Amino acid sequence: MRATEFVMDDYFNEFESGEEKQMKRLISSMIGILTFCGIALSASSATADDKDREKNVTVSFGQWDPNDPDLLAPLDRLVGDPAGGVGVNDAMIPDDVTIKAGDAVSFIISGGHVLAIYDKGTKPGSINTTVTEPADRCPTTAGGVINDPTDRIYRGPCFSTNVGTTPATTIVQRDGVEVVNFSKPGTYLVICARKNHFINSTTGEFQMFGFVRVKKDN
Repeated sequence: MRATEFVMDDYFNEFESGEEKQMKRLISSMIGILTFCGIALSASSATADDKDREKNVTVSFGQWDPNDPDLLAPLDRLVGDPAGGVGVNDAMIPDDVTIKAGDAVSFIISGGHVLAIYDKGTKPGSINTTVTEPADRCPTTAGGVINDPTDRIYRGPCFSTNVGTTPATTIVQRDGVEVVNFSKPGTYLVICARKNHFINSTTGEFQMFGFVRVKKDN
């Protein structure tokens, strides 16, 4: 009798053990499914938020151009930058960007350009280009740097070499990144404050300017 009871007990123990294993597998599967659903919902929510909100943008403010036909030798900046702005495209790309209030724009400066931003509503023709910075503050190359403070909300540093400074200075950096936050809605004018970059000295047309359009963040 004891042997029979022992065999029966083993049978039920094995049966219960099998059920427990199946139950554990089922619970594990359910946990996995619920976890996946939670991650999927979170990802979906994040994607929806990204669609509703413009991301911070990057703007190229001048670009080095190794194929510039005016270059007299291969563009080797380790040895030295070419003189007179050769090898640099004076352009803002893209020249029209849209963000939401509170976002920022990263301006990648290449080639000694001077970033200037004017308050909402300012047009290129509103800028007074007759006043420029003296040589002791910034090189007078490329027509000098325009100094019109009216409605100007931001101006970056004078990236340049020592050419055209009085007295001679050693400013070797011609590139940098300036990250500017826009917290108020509106359309802002962005220009290169170097006069001959902003205005074509031959045609008189405006160039190297653009706009940052800031929408209200609902």
